[in-house]
Amino acid sequence: MPKLLAAFAALFILGACDAEVGSKEWCDDIKQKDKGELTASQAADFAKHCVFGGSK
Repeated sequence: MPKLLAAFAALFILGACDAEVGSKEWCDDIKQKDKGELTASQAADFAKHCVFGGSK
């Protein structure tokens, strides 16, 4: 049972990883989101990295 719980915990932790802010994958993910769902921080990062600065 402890091994099963550890396996689920590892999958949960690794599955929750998002692309690095400013990467091409991150910019593409943000472009797909409804703009109303973005936080102010995400919108600022998107403008900084994807619109003005280009992606990594």
